[in-house]
Amino acid sequence: MMDNVMTGKMSQKGQVVIPAIIRKALGLTKGTELSFKVNGDEITIKKLPTALDWANLVKQIPIEDVEIDEHGNYDPKKSPEFHDWMVNG
Repeated sequence: MMDNVMTGKMSQKGQVVIPAIIRKALGLTKGTELSFKVNGDEITIKKLPTALDWANLVKQIPIEDVEIDEHGNYDPKKSPEFHDWMVNG
């Protein structure tokens, strides 16, 4: 994304402004939930996924009916996505 370092100041109320270029790049708007992690003298800020983010992720998962017999066998030609997942993870 961006390799340059940006600086800012903390207000008297402990507020810090996230630069507009970062807000735009990450789609941060009023009410966006963020997580904060402290590691020594560094703070990592991450955008938390929304319900819409999860819904869009789930839409990308292929749906495939897999017929598995009583011995745990399936036909890889009928279920190529499942077979790929079984073989390659």
